[in-house]
Amino acid sequence: MKQRKQKFLFIIAASFCALGLFLYGYVNNSNREQEKKSVVTELTKSNNENSSVSVNEQQAKKVKIESATLHQFVSHRDAVGYVDFNQDTTVQVFPTVTGKIKQVFVVAGDDVKKGQALYSIDSPDLAQALSMLVSTAGVFDSSKRTLARAKQMVTIQAASQKDLDQAAADQQTAEVNYQAARDAVRIFGKSEQEIDKTISTRKINSELIVSSPIAGRVVSRNAAPGLFVQPTGGISAPIAVADVSSMWLIANVAEADIPKLKLNQKIAVSITALPDQVLEGRITNIGASIDPSTRRLAVRTEIQDTKQLLKQQMLATYVIETSEPVHLVAVPANGIVREGDGTMTVFVTSDSRTFTRRAVRVGPEQQGWVPILEGLKDGENVATDGAIFLNNALQLQAR
Repeated sequence: MKQRKQKFLFIIAASFCALGLFLYGYVNNSNREQEKKSVVTELTKSNNENSSVSVNEQQAKKVKIESATLHQFVSHRDAVGYVDFNQDTTVQVFPTVTGKIKQVFVVAGDDVKKGQALYSIDSPDLAQALSMLVSTAGVFDSSKRTLARAKQMVTIQAASQKDLDQAAADQQTAEVNYQAARDAVRIFGKSEQEIDKTISTRKINSELIVSSPIAGRVVSRNAAPGLFVQPTGGISAPIAVADVSSMWLIANVAEADIPKLKLNQKIAVSITALPDQVLEGRITNIGASIDPSTRRLAVRTEIQDTKQLLKQQMLATYVIETSEPVHLVAVPANGIVREGDGTMTVFVTSDSRTFTRRAVRVGPEQQGWVPILEGLKDGENVATDGAIFLNNALQLQAR
């Protein structure tokens, strides 16, 4: 009997548990359904509870009224970055031979022409090449005179044909060596006039002039008299020259925004040092890797800077368009009032005296305009300057 009673009580307890689980599931599902209500429903509820406030003639003068109109908006991502030289047109000017810098003819910031002297070096290699040039030139002249005499001697039968052939062979060898010596000196950058002058004066000048390979601006100078330099270079070149007619703008884009980036997307750039200008360009390069310390990706655009207003490492802010422009109803930003619960509202009027508060759903502000995604139609009049005053008046009215 006792066992039957315990079994009966167990069945009753299990039934209550099952009923509890059912009710819990029902309530939970109901809550989820409530959470799925759309923003439109919330806005409708809020608008149904809207109230109005009226102003007198004196107060109406403090309220500016503007019509909601269609404006163009684009989805965009913001980033920060800097200005850099166009590395495709920047040249690190190393010497072609090893030596010590003897003179420096430019300073950082100088504008130079193509072929203009930048610095000179005292090169033992050049001295050796010039010495060989002078030597081979002398041998070549001597071989030509020897050949001329051999021809005369053969004519008067004072020498054999074998002597003439030998003189001709020696002259050809001397000519080849001479031309090779000229070519060796020419590699050092010496002109034909300089080579001829060295041969005629027999004076060896081991100073080698290093000239600019492009027209541009000297953007860095590490050269100084006595500094040892070599063609393979080191950490930095003695002189760097850049064509500053175009500059790179480097944006550091957050990792989360990378999927939205594509080549040729529009970029608007604001330079901190040039507050009144907005530069426009398109993405020309997207970095291959992310900086592990900042978790950002370098994105580049190229800007023509004919007025040469941009300087390397200037700070800049970037707005990158990530979609095609769309037209949306919009109001000035000062016409939007944020309520204490986070709701965005506007004050709508048809007679400039009575203003009705209406909840709206808004998008991100762009250039002083806020897109209205829900709650307002094109052409409706709203308060802009004075919207905060109307909101305060409505709160006082409700007390």
